[in-house]
Parts: sequence; C-alpha cells; structure tokens
Amino acid sequence: MPSVQRVIAFALCLTLALGFATEAWCDERHLEGDLARLPDVALQPPELVAPAALEKNQPPRGSQGVPSIAIAPGGRLWAAWYASRSKRGVESTGSYCVLATSGNGGRSWTETLLVMPRPLCRTYDPCLWLDPRNRLWLFWNQSAGMQDGRMGVWAIVTDEPDSARPRWSKPRRIANGVMMNKPTVLKNGHWLLPVGLWRENDNVPNVNLKPEDLGPYTNEMLKHDLGEERGSNVYRSTDQGRSFEFLGQARISGTRVDEHMLVERRDGSLWMLVRNVRGIAQSESRDGGRTWSQGNLYLEGRMHANKRFFIRRLQSGALLLVRHNAANGARSHLTAFISDDDGRTWHGGLLLDDRECSYPDGVQASDGCVYIIYDHQRYTLDRDGEPGAGAVAMAVFREEDARAGKSVSDDVRLRTVINQLQNVAPSSEARP
Repeated sequence: MPSVQRVIAFALCLTLALGFATEAWCDERHLEGDLARLPDVALQPPELVAPAALEKNQPPRGSQGVPSIAIAPGGRLWAAWYASRSKRGVESTGSYCVLATSGNGGRSWTETLLVMPRPLCRTYDPCLWLDPRNRLWLFWNQSAGMQDGRMGVWAIVTDEPDSARPRWSKPRRIANGVMMNKPTVLKNGHWLLPVGLWRENDNVPNVNLKPEDLGPYTNEMLKHDLGEERGSNVYRSTDQGRSFEFLGQARISGTRVDEHMLVERRDGSLWMLVRNVRGIAQSESRDGGRTWSQGNLYLEGRMHANKRFFIRRLQSGALLLVRHNAANGARSHLTAFISDDDGRTWHGGLLLDDRECSYPDGVQASDGCVYIIYDHQRYTLDRDGEPGAGAVAMAVFREEDARAGKSVSDDVRLRTVINQLQNVAPSSEARP
C-alpha cells in the first residue's frame, strides 16, 4: 500500500509540474506573439505641428543645427534645421525638425511647422528643395533612438511655396538611409537623390534608449543591420517624384558618414563627392549612376577631413564649393570658391564666417544672389561648460564676390542670424 501511495504522489507531482511548464510555455508564446504585433515605431509617420499649436507643443531647445535653405519662385525663403533638448550637442534622442520662412529676403523669420517624432524616435537632418515644377519639398530623416541602423528618408511637398502657410502633403517614406543634401536633376529630367547608409561607422546601429523609456520594447528590438545595402547610395525618380528606386552605390574607404553630393558634368558623367575621414573623397559614374568607380581622395588633409561641405552648379554654369578653410583643421573659416572646369581647379575664396560653424547648404535665387545657411556653435554649452550661440546663420553674396574673394557687389550680407537659442521666439529678427 505504501508503494501505491508513493506512485500516486509521484504522478500527482509530475502532473502539476507539467501543468506549470505548459502554462509558462503558453505565457511565453503569448508574449512573443504580443511582441511580434508591436508596431515598428520608426516606420510610423511623425506629427506635423502647425502654427496654431507651435508654442504649446514645442519642447525646450538646448541646441540646434544642420540647416537647409530653399527659395520659392516669388522670392520667399525657407529654412529648416533640427533641434534638441540637449545643451551640449544637437545629436540626441527625441530631436525634431523646425521649418521657418521669410518674406523679406531673410531679414526676419517666422517658424511655421514642427516635424515631431513618435515616441522612441527622432527626426533630424532636414533638406529643403524646389523641384523643376516649382514644388517645395521638405525631406527629413527618421530613426528609432539615436541611429537604428536603418534610419529612413521621409518627405512632404507643397504646390504653394510662395505662401507663408502652404498646404503640405501627408508624410511619405522614400528610402532606407539618410539624405541631407539636395537632389540633382539630370539633363534627361531624372532626379537623383544622395541617400547614405553609413558603412564604416562603428557607432551604427546605436539606439541607446533608457530602459525606463522603452516600454515593451528593448534596444535590440529596434536595431537593424542592412548589410550590403550600406554605402553611398543613389536613388532615382523618372516620374517627377511619384516613385523612387534604388539606382546604384559607391563605397569609398574611410567613409563613416557619407553626406555625399552629386554633380552632372558637362561631358554627361556624374561626379560624387563624399565626406571622408581623410578629406573629401570622390567617385565617378559613366552610366547615369548605376555603377560607380572605386573612388579616391579629391581633397586630402586635415583642412578638409571629416567635414560637411556644399557643392552646386550655378546659373552661369560654374560650380560653387563652400567648405572649411582653416589651416589648423577647425570647423571654421567657411569659404566660397568657384570652378569653371568642373572641379579641376578652384578660384577666388570669399570668407563667409571665420567663427566655429558647420553644415553649409545653399541655393541661388533667380536674381543671381546666393544664399548659404549654416550653424554657428549649435550647442548652448560646450564640452567645458562654456556658453555657445546655438545659432542658425546665413550668408548672402553673388558669384562675382566669390570669384574676387572679397565683396565687390552691393548684395553681400554675412553672419546674418536666422535663429539663436539665447533668444528663441517664433519670430526672430536677423542682422543686416
């Protein structure tokens, strides 16, 4: 009898154990199913905050930078940049994009739109562009956390670029990667977009969100490794922006953040310039952007290394290059140069700003004036705790000023403030 009781007791214990294990397995499977149904946060469209809600919905700003500029056919200027709560640098989770406009040549500006990310995401590195049909595009990039390894290029577009409050399309995701430089329109009408997926950057993916902010997610759940898709990519639209397709890719050693730009040369070849740890690198395509040369350094040395630059063809056919020109390699002495031979040689050199500044972008108006936007001390506290300007600034000049290396026209305006964090307001007056 005792042996029978022991058997019954053992069977009962085994049944209970199996029951608990089954229940735990079911709970785990249910949890996995719930996690699989969680939305991919970085693929959700951001919120567009209109003027009526700007003051109520705007988070405090500690830094701002990486600006872009465009001009409407009637002369209205548009500027965009991204802002962060961090006081020591614009790179932070939760950052958002700001859009502002000026109807008086950049002498005063009014903020008109915020691109606010969904929870766990950030929007950053905006790019403004007026397309051949005079539609204004606002591109930006979106990532989960800091850099989720996939990122993503988004856009809205308006047919009313000369309106102070235009109607915008719904946000639309175009591609994986980051695009902060303007598209290039080829002679055949195709649009080429320079979209980077950082190949040699050992800090990507790096979501880096705090556990208390993640909710049901984990940092690992938000990361992506796109493998061979990483590189200095080119996307194309053959239908005026209705659709976009991956076209080709360049891979140049020493490229951590591509920030590449595209130029169509007079002979029909395509020239890509890329930010590189050793200078400004280059690659060439002879088949419309499908295949690219191995690449090499175009401008080498500390003066050029690992810095954003700006290149664009002017109305005259000459090329404009705006880059840093500090002998000690600092992000200062932003200078404009002109080339008449598709970049083989450069002339002039108009000093736009000798202070700490970075990330130039530009546009030429129909009257020939060139507008260059950039950030000046994008932080409000530097690494040593010293105050910074946290400013978005602008320079205005003509091609002849850049050629001469000095002011020879009456249109030169340098170090004009668009917005400064020490005195943030929806409208801010610029200095002449």
